[in-house]
Amino acid sequence: MPQSNSPLTNVGAREFTCNVGGTRGVAGKCPVPAGSTVTVEMHQQPGDRKCGSEAIGGAHWGPVQVYLTKVPDASKADGSTGWFKIFSNSWSKKGKVGDDDNWGTRDLNNCCGKMDVPVPKDIAPGDYLLRAEALALHAAGPSGGAQFYVSCYQITVSGEGTASPATVKIPGAYSASDPGIGINIHAALDSYIAPGPKVMAGGIEKAAGSAACSGCEVTCKVGTSPSAVAPSGKSATGDGETEVAGEAEEAGGCVAAAYGQCGGNGWTGCTSCAVSGSCVRKGEDGC
Repeated sequence: MPQSNSPLTNVGAREFTCNVGGTRGVAGKCPVPAGSTVTVEMHQQPGDRKCGSEAIGGAHWGPVQVYLTKVPDASKADGSTGWFKIFSNSWSKKGKVGDDDNWGTRDLNNCCGKMDVPVPKDIAPGDYLLRAEALALHAAGPSGGAQFYVSCYQITVSGEGTASPATVKIPGAYSASDPGIGINIHAALDSYIAPGPKVMAGGIEKAAGSAACSGCEVTCKVGTSPSAVAPSGKSATGDGETEVAGEAEEAGGCVAAAYGQCGGNGWTGCTSCAVSGSCVRKGEDGC
Protein backbone atom coordinates (compact mmCIF):
# COMPACT_ATOMS: atom_id res chain seq x y z
CA MET A 1 0.00 0.00 0.00
CA PRO A 2 1.30 3.53 -0.70
CA GLN A 3 2.48 5.54 2.28
CA SER A 4 0.31 8.51 1.33
CA ASN A 5 -3.17 8.99 -0.11
CA SER A 6 -2.22 12.38 -1.57
CA PRO A 7 -2.68 12.41 -5.35
CA LEU A 8 0.35 12.60 -7.62
CA THR A 9 0.37 15.71 -9.80
CA ASN A 10 3.89 15.70 -11.30
CA VAL A 11 4.02 13.12 -14.12
CA GLY A 12 7.80 13.53 -14.30
CA ALA A 13 8.52 12.70 -10.65
CA ARG A 14 10.12 9.44 -9.54
CA GLU A 15 7.09 8.80 -7.30
CA PHE A 16 4.91 8.64 -10.42
CA THR A 17 6.16 5.10 -11.03
CA CYS A 18 4.80 3.31 -7.94
CA ASN A 19 3.81 6.18 -5.61
CA VAL A 20 5.61 7.39 -2.50
CA GLY A 21 7.98 4.70 -1.20
CA GLY A 22 7.44 2.62 -4.31
CA THR A 23 11.10 2.08 -5.10
CA ARG A 24 11.23 -0.81 -2.63
CA GLY A 25 9.05 -3.89 -2.50
CA VAL A 26 7.55 -5.90 0.32
CA ALA A 27 7.63 -9.62 1.08
CA GLY A 28 5.33 -11.85 -0.94
CA LYS A 29 4.20 -12.20 -4.54
CA CYS A 30 0.79 -13.07 -5.94
CA PRO A 31 0.87 -16.09 -8.31
CA VAL A 32 -1.06 -15.31 -11.51
CA PRO A 33 -1.56 -17.76 -14.41
CA ALA A 34 -1.36 -15.97 -17.77
CA GLY A 35 -4.86 -15.58 -19.16
CA SER A 36 -6.45 -15.33 -15.71
CA THR A 37 -7.92 -12.24 -14.07
CA VAL A 38 -6.38 -10.03 -11.40
CA THR A 39 -8.78 -7.90 -9.39
CA VAL A 40 -7.26 -4.56 -8.45
CA GLU A 41 -8.68 -2.75 -5.43
CA MET A 42 -8.09 0.99 -5.04
CA HIS A 43 -9.40 3.49 -2.48
CA GLN A 44 -8.79 7.18 -2.01
CA GLN A 45 -8.94 7.20 1.78
CA PRO A 46 -6.45 5.15 3.83
CA GLY A 47 -8.01 2.25 5.69
CA ASP A 48 -11.50 2.88 4.33
CA ARG A 49 -12.54 -0.09 2.18
CA LYS A 50 -16.28 0.08 2.93
CA CYS A 51 -18.64 -0.20 -0.02
CA GLY A 52 -20.64 2.69 1.39
CA SER A 53 -17.73 5.04 0.72
CA GLU A 54 -16.83 6.04 -2.81
CA ALA A 55 -13.50 4.48 -3.72
CA ILE A 56 -12.31 7.56 -5.61
CA GLY A 57 -14.84 10.09 -4.35
CA GLY A 58 -15.69 13.72 -4.93
CA ALA A 59 -16.62 13.40 -8.63
CA HIS A 60 -13.01 12.48 -9.40
CA TRP A 61 -13.82 11.25 -12.89
CA GLY A 62 -11.17 9.85 -15.21
CA PRO A 63 -9.68 6.67 -16.70
CA VAL A 64 -8.34 3.61 -14.88
CA GLN A 65 -5.34 1.98 -16.57
CA VAL A 66 -3.05 -0.93 -15.76
CA TYR A 67 0.55 -1.61 -16.81
CA LEU A 68 3.04 -4.46 -16.38
CA THR A 69 6.83 -4.46 -16.27
CA LYS A 70 8.88 -7.67 -16.34
CA VAL A 71 11.49 -7.82 -13.58
CA PRO A 72 13.98 -10.35 -12.17
CA ASP A 73 12.40 -10.28 -8.67
CA ALA A 74 9.12 -8.47 -8.03
CA SER A 75 9.80 -8.19 -4.30
CA LYS A 76 12.93 -6.12 -5.01
CA ALA A 77 12.04 -4.28 -8.21
CA ASP A 78 11.86 -0.48 -8.27
CA GLY A 79 9.85 0.03 -11.47
CA SER A 80 12.69 1.58 -13.46
CA THR A 81 12.31 -1.09 -16.16
CA GLY A 82 10.08 -0.66 -19.22
CA TRP A 83 6.29 -0.82 -18.87
CA PHE A 84 3.54 -1.93 -21.28
CA LYS A 85 -0.19 -1.30 -20.94
CA ILE A 86 -2.51 -4.30 -20.62
CA PHE A 87 -5.81 -2.64 -19.66
CA SER A 88 -7.67 0.63 -20.06
CA ASN A 89 -11.14 1.57 -18.84
CA SER A 90 -11.37 5.20 -19.82
CA TRP A 91 -14.49 6.96 -21.14
CA SER A 92 -17.71 6.76 -23.12
CA LYS A 93 -20.22 9.43 -24.02
CA LYS A 94 -23.35 9.67 -21.90
CA GLY A 95 -24.22 13.23 -20.79
CA LYS A 96 -24.11 16.80 -22.02
CA VAL A 97 -20.79 17.48 -20.30
CA GLY A 98 -17.85 15.30 -19.31
CA ASP A 99 -18.90 15.22 -15.67
CA ASP A 100 -21.99 13.23 -16.68
CA ASP A 101 -20.21 10.78 -18.98
CA ASN A 102 -19.09 7.23 -18.18
CA TRP A 103 -15.57 7.03 -16.70
CA GLY A 104 -13.28 4.32 -15.40
CA THR A 105 -13.31 5.76 -11.89
CA ARG A 106 -17.12 5.75 -11.94
CA ASP A 107 -16.99 2.02 -12.73
CA LEU A 108 -14.46 1.61 -9.92
CA ASN A 109 -16.82 3.31 -7.47
CA ASN A 110 -19.77 1.20 -8.62
CA CYS A 111 -17.78 -1.98 -7.85
CA CYS A 112 -16.67 -1.02 -4.34
CA GLY A 113 -13.17 0.01 -5.47
CA LYS A 114 -12.52 -3.24 -7.35
CA MET A 115 -11.79 -3.71 -11.04
CA ASP A 116 -11.22 -7.01 -12.85
CA VAL A 117 -8.14 -6.88 -15.08
CA PRO A 118 -7.54 -9.79 -17.50
CA VAL A 119 -3.85 -10.70 -17.79
CA PRO A 120 -2.94 -11.38 -21.46
CA LYS A 121 -2.53 -15.12 -22.02
CA ASP A 122 0.51 -14.76 -24.26
CA ILE A 123 2.86 -12.79 -22.00
CA ALA A 124 6.04 -14.55 -20.98
CA PRO A 125 6.18 -16.22 -17.54
CA GLY A 126 8.17 -14.60 -14.76
CA ASP A 127 8.02 -11.85 -12.18
CA TYR A 128 6.22 -8.59 -12.94
CA LEU A 129 5.16 -5.42 -11.23
CA LEU A 130 1.55 -4.53 -11.98
CA ARG A 131 0.84 -0.80 -11.88
CA ALA A 132 -2.76 0.41 -11.46
CA GLU A 133 -3.49 4.06 -12.13
CA ALA A 134 -6.67 6.03 -11.52
CA LEU A 135 -6.69 9.55 -12.97
CA ALA A 136 -8.96 12.24 -11.51
CA LEU A 137 -9.71 15.08 -13.93
CA HIS A 138 -12.13 17.19 -11.89
CA ALA A 139 -9.52 19.94 -11.36
CA ALA A 140 -7.63 19.42 -14.62
CA GLY A 141 -7.12 21.88 -17.43
CA PRO A 142 -4.48 23.07 -19.90
CA SER A 143 -2.55 24.68 -17.04
CA GLY A 144 -2.47 21.50 -14.92
CA GLY A 145 -4.46 20.10 -12.01
CA ALA A 146 -4.81 16.44 -13.00
CA GLN A 147 -4.53 14.06 -10.03
CA PHE A 148 -3.19 10.51 -10.24
CA TYR A 149 -3.72 7.70 -7.74
CA VAL A 150 -1.16 4.92 -8.28
CA SER A 151 -0.50 1.53 -6.68
CA CYS A 152 1.95 -1.22 -7.66
CA TYR A 153 1.51 -4.94 -7.01
CA GLN A 154 4.01 -7.81 -7.06
CA ILE A 155 3.03 -10.82 -9.15
CA THR A 156 4.58 -13.96 -10.60
CA VAL A 157 3.06 -15.01 -13.93
CA SER A 158 3.02 -18.66 -15.01
CA GLY A 159 2.36 -20.02 -18.47
CA GLU A 160 4.01 -20.68 -21.80
CA GLY A 161 3.64 -17.29 -23.49
CA THR A 162 6.44 -15.60 -25.36
CA ALA A 163 5.09 -12.09 -25.99
CA SER A 164 7.47 -9.25 -25.20
CA PRO A 165 5.56 -6.02 -25.97
CA ALA A 166 7.19 -2.67 -26.68
CA THR A 167 7.69 -0.69 -23.48
CA VAL A 168 7.79 2.87 -22.21
CA LYS A 169 9.44 4.40 -19.18
CA ILE A 170 7.36 5.66 -16.25
CA PRO A 171 7.99 8.51 -15.62
CA GLY A 172 8.58 9.53 -19.20
CA ALA A 173 5.50 8.20 -20.99
CA TYR A 174 3.23 11.07 -19.93
CA SER A 175 3.37 14.83 -20.41
CA ALA A 176 1.26 17.36 -18.52
CA SER A 177 0.15 18.71 -21.91
CA ASP A 178 -1.18 15.35 -23.17
CA PRO A 179 -4.80 15.76 -24.38
CA GLY A 180 -6.04 13.19 -21.88
CA ILE A 181 -4.40 15.05 -18.97
CA GLY A 182 -4.70 18.77 -19.75
CA ILE A 183 -8.43 18.58 -20.38
CA ASN A 184 -11.52 20.33 -19.07
CA ILE A 185 -14.18 17.69 -18.39
CA HIS A 186 -16.74 20.29 -17.33
CA ALA A 187 -17.40 21.01 -21.00
CA ALA A 188 -19.03 18.75 -23.58
CA LEU A 189 -16.73 15.96 -24.81
CA ASP A 190 -16.99 14.29 -28.20
CA SER A 191 -13.99 12.05 -27.60
CA TYR A 192 -11.32 11.29 -25.04
CA ILE A 193 -7.76 9.99 -25.50
CA ALA A 194 -6.39 8.26 -22.41
CA PRO A 195 -2.75 9.12 -21.69
CA GLY A 196 0.13 6.75 -22.33
CA PRO A 197 0.80 4.15 -25.02
CA LYS A 198 -1.82 1.96 -26.67
CA VAL A 199 -2.94 -1.23 -24.95
CA MET A 200 -0.79 -4.17 -26.09
CA ALA A 201 -2.17 -6.66 -28.57
CA GLY A 202 -4.12 -9.16 -26.49
CA GLY A 203 -4.88 -6.60 -23.78
CA ILE A 204 -8.29 -5.09 -22.98
CA GLU A 205 -9.54 -1.63 -23.90
CA LYS A 206 -12.89 -1.32 -22.16
CA ALA A 207 -15.49 1.35 -22.74
CA ALA A 208 -16.48 2.82 -19.38
CA GLY A 209 -20.03 1.97 -18.34
CA SER A 210 -20.26 -0.93 -20.79
CA ALA A 211 -20.63 -3.75 -18.26
CA ALA A 212 -21.96 -4.37 -14.77
CA CYS A 213 -19.72 -5.52 -11.93
CA SER A 214 -18.88 -9.20 -12.24
CA GLY A 215 -16.51 -11.90 -11.00
CA CYS A 216 -14.41 -10.92 -8.02
CA GLU A 217 -15.77 -7.38 -8.28
CA VAL A 218 -18.99 -8.87 -6.86
CA THR A 219 -17.94 -11.97 -4.92
CA CYS A 220 -14.70 -10.93 -3.18
CA LYS A 221 -15.30 -9.55 0.28
CA VAL A 222 -13.63 -6.18 0.78
CA GLY A 223 -11.20 -6.00 3.68
CA THR A 224 -10.33 -9.70 3.87
CA SER A 225 -7.20 -9.68 1.69
CA PRO A 226 -3.79 -9.01 3.27
CA SER A 227 -2.03 -5.69 2.83
CA ALA A 228 1.53 -4.48 3.13
CA VAL A 229 2.93 -0.95 3.34
CA ALA A 230 5.61 -0.07 0.80
CA PRO A 231 8.80 1.01 2.60
CA SER A 232 10.44 4.27 1.67
CA GLY A 233 12.88 3.85 -1.17
CA LYS A 234 15.84 5.62 -2.66
CA SER A 235 15.52 9.36 -2.87
CA ALA A 236 15.03 11.07 -6.21
CA THR A 237 18.65 12.23 -6.13
CA GLY A 238 19.91 8.68 -5.67
CA ASP A 239 21.89 9.53 -2.55
CA GLY A 240 20.89 6.49 -0.54
CA GLU A 241 17.83 5.24 1.27
CA THR A 242 15.62 7.35 3.48
CA GLU A 243 13.66 5.48 6.14
CA VAL A 244 10.33 6.68 7.44
CA ALA A 245 10.47 6.89 11.21
CA GLY A 246 8.72 3.99 12.90
CA GLU A 247 7.90 2.25 9.66
CA ALA A 248 7.97 -1.52 9.56
CA GLU A 249 9.32 -3.40 6.58
CA GLU A 250 5.95 -5.04 6.20
CA ALA A 251 2.53 -4.47 7.71
CA GLY A 252 0.28 -7.48 7.33
CA GLY A 253 2.10 -9.29 4.55
CA CYS A 254 1.00 -12.03 2.20
CA VAL A 255 -1.04 -14.76 3.91
CA ALA A 256 -1.91 -18.10 2.28
CA ALA A 257 -5.58 -19.06 2.17
CA ALA A 258 -6.75 -21.91 4.38
CA TYR A 259 -5.87 -25.26 2.75
CA GLY A 260 -4.01 -23.40 0.00
CA GLN A 261 -0.38 -23.94 -1.01
CA CYS A 262 2.09 -22.19 1.27
CA GLY A 263 5.48 -23.54 0.15
CA GLY A 264 7.39 -26.08 -1.90
CA ASN A 265 10.09 -26.26 -4.54
CA GLY A 266 9.92 -23.17 -6.78
CA TRP A 267 6.93 -21.73 -4.88
CA THR A 268 6.78 -17.91 -5.13
CA GLY A 269 3.43 -17.27 -3.50
CA CYS A 270 2.44 -16.58 0.10
CA THR A 271 4.37 -18.53 2.75
CA SER A 272 2.77 -17.12 5.90
CA CYS A 273 -0.38 -18.61 7.42
CA ALA A 274 -3.25 -17.13 9.35
CA VAL A 275 -2.77 -17.10 13.12
CA SER A 276 -4.89 -20.24 13.49
CA GLY A 277 -3.13 -22.20 10.74
CA SER A 278 0.20 -23.84 9.94
CA CYS A 279 2.07 -24.91 6.81
CA VAL A 280 2.31 -28.72 6.43
CA ARG A 281 4.61 -30.47 3.96
CA LYS A 282 2.81 -32.51 1.29
CA GLY A 283 5.75 -34.10 -0.54
CA GLU A 284 8.82 -32.50 -2.08
CA ASP A 285 7.01 -30.09 -4.36
CA GLY A 286 4.38 -28.56 -2.14
CA CYS A 287 3.25 -27.58 1.32
